[in-house]
Amino acid sequence: MEHEQKGHHHSGHKHGALIQQLLDCATACENCAASCLDEKDVTMMAHCIEIDRDCADLCYLAAKLLTRDSEYAHEFLAICEKACRHCAEECRKHEHEHCKNCAEKCTQCAEACHAHHGKVEVS
Repeated sequence: MEHEQKGHHHSGHKHGALIQQLLDCATACENCAASCLDEKDVTMMAHCIEIDRDCADLCYLAAKLLTRDSEYAHEFLAICEKACRHCAEECRKHEHEHCKNCAEKCTQCAEACHAHHGKVEVS
């Protein structure tokens, strides 16, 4: 009996630029979380740190899924977009330079994810 493997809808696409944006966003989020820990009022930054860490992990996972051309990659980009938008919104509440940089990278990444996941929606 011959094994048939189903092809998935994005097989063969080049995702290098998106993968780099995901990695840049994850790095900015990790940097923001680490920098928040150095702020005078860490308690006030707790939610920002949590969101930064979640966003970084999701961006790293999205990059991995795209790298291996996973059939779940494009659907997962919708989740990543949502996390990036949430992180950008949280970081915009703070005046720290690392938060401003993180918000910018997250916004760029959210837009890139949106452009690639097509009509997939996450509620």
